[in-house]
This record gives sequence, structure tokens and C-alpha cells, in this order.
Amino acid sequence: MTDPVPDPVTVHVPLGDRAYDVRIGAGLLDQAGDLIAPLLARPRAVIVTDATVAALHLAPLQAALRAQGIASEALILPAGEGTKSWPHLTACVDWLLDQQVERRDVVLALGGGVIGDLVGFAAAILRRGVRFVQLPTTLLAQVDSSVGGKTGINSRHGKNLVGAFHQPALVLADTLVLETLAPRDFLAGYGEVVKYGLLGDAEFFDWLEQNGPDLQADPARRQQAVAHAVAMKAGIVTRDETEQGERALLNLGHTFGHALEAATGYSDRLLHGEGVAIGCALAFDLSARMGLCAQEDPSRVHAHLARMGMPARLSDIPSDLPDDAALIGLMGQDKKVVDGQLRFVLARGIGAAFVSDAVEKPLLEAVLRDAR
Repeated sequence: MTDPVPDPVTVHVPLGDRAYDVRIGAGLLDQAGDLIAPLLARPRAVIVTDATVAALHLAPLQAALRAQGIASEALILPAGEGTKSWPHLTACVDWLLDQQVERRDVVLALGGGVIGDLVGFAAAILRRGVRFVQLPTTLLAQVDSSVGGKTGINSRHGKNLVGAFHQPALVLADTLVLETLAPRDFLAGYGEVVKYGLLGDAEFFDWLEQNGPDLQADPARRQQAVAHAVAMKAGIVTRDETEQGERALLNLGHTFGHALEAATGYSDRLLHGEGVAIGCALAFDLSARMGLCAQEDPSRVHAHLARMGMPARLSDIPSDLPDDAALIGLMGQDKKVVDGQLRFVLARGIGAAFVSDAVEKPLLEAVLRDAR
């Protein structure tokens, strides 16, 4: 039996003149016109989305805008990680210029993390910065990529290596749209949810161990999980907006995960959240091998991911992977690298993550070998 769906909640991100609200709740897409209208200098908006999301959610969004007298045009890009690229960034910026978007206008990013990152970056560089609103339609985007102002694209050298910090003017996380996600896509987003418990909130991880399997079917618990993750990220972003210190903890699992995404060609072989889940498990395996945390901690991580039906080992990725040396080479493109030295987010226990550059290569190789 599910609990009644609670009223929407608001998480404020207090960044001075770049402050904004994250609204979280069921049915917010239908209220988008009313919620976005106060941001508009004139009654028009432009929307960038992808083909998969457009088929499900573009018409309701445009209807909600029309109900408030707001005209809109939409650019529909291909779905998939490949869209986070130079060619599609160029196409997006040129289309926005075709639409004569001005600095006082608002660009709407309707979609998952790929669309949010791409459109946010386009907004950051268009006329040296226009406002944009995040309308995240995936669990991953709602709990992570839509909040915090990190925008960007991938290059042939690696993931998210080209981008800018550009905070949204508003985030509308409609938890009802998550019911349209395929189970695999929902679970991929869960990789970012569980990350928050592992990096800094052991009680949240305890709660997820009890409630994680019910999130997709239970609207109340789903909203609770999204709101808690967003509140955690908002707090970290407020204290460290440009990732000079604490914000790096949000990359738990990402050094491994990004390398694995590159190794699998940013394809459907491995979704981003799946890479993060495997990366979190590997980070705890490495931490235990280094004597930083008890062996029970990685065991709990593996057991929970298994219960959720999520990958946790390299052997869970279909087809062959590059050898350990090649994977470590891909990790060398991680944004946390300083003076060529790999830096990992490790853990002294569940909820106690920290950044370290003291990882010896033989230990890293041993962890990768065991994970195969």
C-alpha cells in the first residue's frame, strides 16, 4: 500500500544573485506555465528536448505554456549520450539564434541529463549568458544533473571535459513523469540517488536499504528520495559552487564510471547511472583494500545494488572491456586529476567519503582484476 502523494516541496539554492528554487512534486509539468511566467520578460519561450521525451511530454508542456498565454517553439534533438557533442551544441546554439533569443529570454531544457547539460551549456555561451529553466524528466537528472549549474558536453578525450558553470533560473522536477521511464532507466538514475547516502548520509543509505525497491512504484517515497537528494546537493553546491573542495565528493564513483562509459563508447552497453553504481562499488572495494573502511561496508553496497537489480562489477557490463592499463589510462582524463595524479573519492565508511590522491597503482589494478 502506498502513502498519499504529498504536496510539492521547494528546495532553495541560495547563491546570491544566482539563487533559484528547485520545485519537486507530482504534476508540476502541467503547472509549468504558471511557474515559469514570472521569469519571462515577454510571453514567449523556446524549448529544447529530445525525440523520446518530446513524444511523451512536449505537448503537455506547450499546452501548459499556452494556458498562460506563452507562445513556444521547440527544437527536437536525437536521444542518447551522443547528443552531448560539438555538432549538436552548434546546432542548438544556431537554432536559438534563429529564434532570436535575447539575454532577457528563457530557454527551457526538457529532458534528462544529456539535454540539461547540453542546453545549459548553450545558454551559458549564447550572448555570453541567457537564463534557462531545467525541466528534468529522468530520475538521474532530477536528483543530480539539473541542480548545481554544471553544464557541458563530451569530447573524444572524455566525458564532460568541455563546459561551464551556469546556474538555472528554476528547476521543476515533476516526479509523476518518472512513471514513464523504462525500469532500466529508472534504476540508472538510482545510481545517483544511492550515491548521496554513500558519500555523506549513512541514515539515508539505511532508509534506501529499506525503501529503495519501492521507489518506482510508490509516488510518496519517490518524492521523498528526490527531495532528500536535491537538498543534499543544494547544500554542497551552496558551500562549494565551483568544485574547489567539498563538491568533489559528488563525484563518488565517477572516476571509475566515466572511464567505463568511455570504454563502452558512451553507448547503451552502459548507462551513466550504471557506471556510477559500479564506480561506487569499486570505490568501496578500493577503500576496504586500503584499510580505510570495514569489509562489511563494500559488502552492504554490493548487496543493496544486487537487491535493486543493478550492476556492481565490471563483469556485469556486456561484452569485453579494455585491459586494466587502458582503463586506468581513461581515468587519467578525469577532471579531478591534478598534476597528472589520479584522485579518487574514497570512504572511511558508509556516509564518510573523502578525496584522496594516495592510491597506489597495484591496489587499483587488484581491485579492477577482482571486479572482472
